[in-house]
Amino acid sequence: MDSFEQVLPKLVKIQLFADFDIENPDDKRILKAVYDNLSVQKFKAGKTIIKEGEVGDSFYILYEGQVLITRGTPAGDVIALATLNSEQNIFFGETSIISNDERTATVTAKTECTTLTISGKKFLEICDSEPILGYRVLAVLARRLANTIRETNKDKAILYEALCNEIEIGV
Repeated sequence: MDSFEQVLPKLVKIQLFADFDIENPDDKRILKAVYDNLSVQKFKAGKTIIKEGEVGDSFYILYEGQVLITRGTPAGDVIALATLNSEQNIFFGETSIISNDERTATVTAKTECTTLTISGKKFLEICDSEPILGYRVLAVLARRLANTIRETNKDKAILYEALCNEIEIGV
């Protein structure tokens, strides 16, 4: 793995760690604890990183490469949600930090990929010794989840309205 000084600028570009200041010694110490618990994983193009429906306990930062995010429909079809690359400072599997729920999408390496990975268990262990890490990261997760709920509610309203319009037209 690259040195802490090389990885640090990437870490603070990730939304979960964006509240940390690399010039602040306390923040830097906390991020060093995260770095010390990261592992590097490499995936060949076409390899599944996360599979929808499986229980997962790891959080991934896309360090190099490009991934495809897909999701199954109730009818069993697979739809592409996004293609993302490491320059976008993306991460996935973040809910594993707080629970070992089923994965909600599949993440597949579109090119050769390198991820920085940490288990939810290790992350929580760091939070026990560095509570500010847990506070800041959980605040970001809460904002992301609230936004997801808002967007889902909007989508449901649009679909409901479209369905009602179809029923009116069909009558």
